[in-house]
Amino acid sequence: MYCSNRRYRGFSFIEVMIVVVIIGLLAGAVTLSTRHFMDKAKQTRARSDLATYKSATESFYAEIGRYPSTEEGLTILVPKFIDKQRLDPWSHPYEYNFPGRQAAYEIVCFGADGRDGGDGVNQDITSDEVDVSEKPK
Repeated sequence: MYCSNRRYRGFSFIEVMIVVVIIGLLAGAVTLSTRHFMDKAKQTRARSDLATYKSATESFYAEIGRYPSTEEGLTILVPKFIDKQRLDPWSHPYEYNFPGRQAAYEIVCFGADGRDGGDGVNQDITSDEVDVSEKPK
């Protein structure tokens, strides 16, 4: 801004604070409106991991002639059938059960809450729900 005494003035503290508050409000609105995309991405990654574990478990069965026991869990698949055992997208371990509730075995991701049951982002995802074709290439 140009003043009559030929000195330049900057923005006042109030003006800068108003701009910072407006930017903060916009960032908050964007974060809230895109959060469901992050939740959906985590569920997709969990399904992909389950498909990978399911494929590795079937490979284990084809080679060894049995499914891993509950005690052996997914750990027995490392390193021959999978590179490493991963946590789910919410940093909880996947649970392996032999026998499963609906199939010979079951691999479960308990969702964001890490507990059995739930809706939305807390919903359980099981190996029975995924197809091995969902496995990443």
